[in-house]
Amino acid sequence: MTEALDELRTRLQEVSDLSSAAALLSWDQMTYMPPGGAEARGRQIAMLEKLAHARRTDPRMGELFGKLANVPEDSREQALVRVARRKYDLARRVPSSFVSESSEHAAASYVAWTKARPENDFATMRPFLERTVELSQRYADFFPGYEHPADPHMDASDEGMTAARVKELFDSLRGALVPLVAAIGAKPSPDDAFLHRTYPVPVQLEFGRSIIEALGYDFDRGRQDFTHHPFMTKFAHGDVRITTRAKENDVGDAFFSTVHEAGHALYEQGIDASLDGTPLGEGVSAGVHESQSRLWENLVARSRPFWSWAYPQLRAAFPENLKDVDVDAFHRAINRVTPSLIRVDADEVTYNLHVMVRVDLEMRLLDGRLAVRDLPDAWHAAYQATLGVRAPDDRDGVLQDVHWYSGLLGGAFQGYTLGNVMGAQFFAAARRALPDLDERIAHGEFGTLRGWLTENLYRHGSTHRPLELVERATGKPLSTDDFVGYLRSKFGALYGIDTSTLR
Repeated sequence: MTEALDELRTRLQEVSDLSSAAALLSWDQMTYMPPGGAEARGRQIAMLEKLAHARRTDPRMGELFGKLANVPEDSREQALVRVARRKYDLARRVPSSFVSESSEHAAASYVAWTKARPENDFATMRPFLERTVELSQRYADFFPGYEHPADPHMDASDEGMTAARVKELFDSLRGALVPLVAAIGAKPSPDDAFLHRTYPVPVQLEFGRSIIEALGYDFDRGRQDFTHHPFMTKFAHGDVRITTRAKENDVGDAFFSTVHEAGHALYEQGIDASLDGTPLGEGVSAGVHESQSRLWENLVARSRPFWSWAYPQLRAAFPENLKDVDVDAFHRAINRVTPSLIRVDADEVTYNLHVMVRVDLEMRLLDGRLAVRDLPDAWHAAYQATLGVRAPDDRDGVLQDVHWYSGLLGGAFQGYTLGNVMGAQFFAAARRALPDLDERIAHGEFGTLRGWLTENLYRHGSTHRPLELVERATGKPLSTDDFVGYLRSKFGALYGIDTSTLR
């Protein structure tokens, strides 16, 4: 058994190295690669993914799993075999030719999107997206027995999730969000004009860097660069990178983007180093990963205790812009609730409505109820009905998210709302364990919270299944209660609403 485990780890390390090499090429494509490299880059990434897939599905892996059938229960070795076996079983269903084809298409589609979005050119992206839908449907067909074509995609990124289960959770959350949005809409909005004065980008970036260093992001094992759509990527335990974007007339854009991606990175940097190079050495699901980016971005960095500590530093960085703005006015402004067009810029209360629109459209595309040619109109109708706004063009409509233009459909967006729900549940559990947490945050002491998260979440990587991890860390199954309670408490106080009357 020891020999079989050693061989399994060696083979898994090879798969990890190939996948990391492909990820490095993708990172370069999204940061520094000249446009002329797009065609070759798609081919290069596809080749590496094909090689990784071939090693992941090697029949010898199946033989090793057979030899490891009796690994001691509740051990790390059993978790390694379980997770590796799941990935092996999933990968074996997907031909390597499909992996290569879809990877190459995703690379080409992404490059086309970087040009088409600024030019408001959905016509160029339509054939790309039609092929993406077709590829996504083909992927689902490798997993017969599903109730909805989105099910295999959702389960791959959030184990245990199905379209039906996501819809049930979304319906419950929508029932709590709609009356809260309506109640807030009836109140005067705080002034946020000062957030849109001229803030030199280099100063913004320096401020953001100092903050995430204080949160615990290790620049000796990471770096930050620019891209169109911010992301975090990990190549190894010692190389976890983030990207950001910045606007000179929006002091919050780069800052909250930076903290968001740093939240992802704190998770990856906190995983036990002994798990590196194995399937256990990575975040366990899209939803759990998003819980950490949203926890640090919103529950910490949009909180009043946080700005008791951080606002004097921001004011020192931009003394002229903020000399007439006190911390309470700033806190109200960064938590302003208003229906908007852009998901990544949305406030905490309306954000999940953006996600629900996308998941509904994805499901309709995948099951054939909606054609790509009709997607822009469907998008506008959904936004009008759900948020009461309409984009003036496709640039801020159907073209705004990179997800549909850089991979398959059906497995990404639900993770954002799952992350909000999980993040609130993790934070509530941390507060119960650390009664002075708000006071610590107000003094810029984040190590205690990070330590709790590392102990109960980060260090485990993928050792526990996502929903098991939530219950182990918080003492209860996944529920929307903590998230809804958090929103009602915070925004009820900010807007002077008696949320006990909301239904």
